[in-house]
Amino acid sequence: MTSAPDYSQGIDAERALKFAVQRIRGDRVQIIEGIIEPVSPTWDHERAAKLVRRQIEKRVDELGCVEGSGNLDLPGSSNWYIPDIAVVPEELAKGGSALLPDQTLLIVEVTSESNAETDRIVKRRRYAEYGAPLYLLVDRIDHCVTLFSKPGKLGYTRVDGPYPFGAAVRLPVPFELDIDTSGLA
Repeated sequence: MTSAPDYSQGIDAERALKFAVQRIRGDRVQIIEGIIEPVSPTWDHERAAKLVRRQIEKRVDELGCVEGSGNLDLPGSSNWYIPDIAVVPEELAKGGSALLPDQTLLIVEVTSESNAETDRIVKRRRYAEYGAPLYLLVDRIDHCVTLFSKPGKLGYTRVDGPYPFGAAVRLPVPFELDIDTSGLA
């Protein structure tokens, strides 16, 4: 009688999971705390992300950066995120695949009914742990926007907001611009 092979010593589960998720055909997926989740935003979700993207585009270009929704790896964890918007230096984006949260200048997540708690709690904690300098949460469920900054291992140490939709939200250095949230209401 043969027994099942013992892979406990030779397989890197994190690496295998991240390798597999990058090869799923047809759909974009992310890994949240070890769970593979499809990324399929609604049109209203996309509209909210576009509103923010349009307001930061000029400054992003001036900074020599790119904004998009590319892959972010969180090494040492079972997480592989696809943010709604990430701003990264163009030299890192060119020819790059997955980047790390600390290589971003800004990450924006827009909540949906299906992922609101993930964006509010899990991703906020992980983005801080992995050094993302600015995390803008556009909460479509609670109709507010919150900016988190000064990341640390235990979370963000500075929180600006929540601001109700309609308020201007200031993005600090290097952006130094106000986001008009009135179109989100």
